[in-house]
Amino acid sequence: MDVHVPYAVTIALRLNGVDVLTAQEDNSRELEDASLLDRATALGRILFTRDDDLLREGALRQKRGESFAGIIYAHQLDVSIGQCVIDLELVAKASDYDHWIGRIEYLPLK
Repeated sequence: MDVHVPYAVTIALRLNGVDVLTAQEDNSRELEDASLLDRATALGRILFTRDDDLLREGALRQKRGESFAGIIYAHQLDVSIGQCVIDLELVAKASDYDHWIGRIEYLPLK
């Protein structure tokens, strides 16, 4: 979880059995977006964010053909916490990390 994600999302996912690591817990909260994405990639974790800047970083890496952990984005005003939890739980339980490498997806899922 990027630092911009409400803690309620993390708590709800954990209550539903999803393994979640926040940037704060990983002592990564001060990292710039590129470094945070590098950290998620090194840990083999999809990065969930509500920060537009991470979208730009991911798109830049796609353009350059660089591998990175997948990014899942939800706009802060357009996607509720509840919808984030529902969709992220589905992603966590119905797919594996390899499916997300180099991808950028948007919530809500369609």
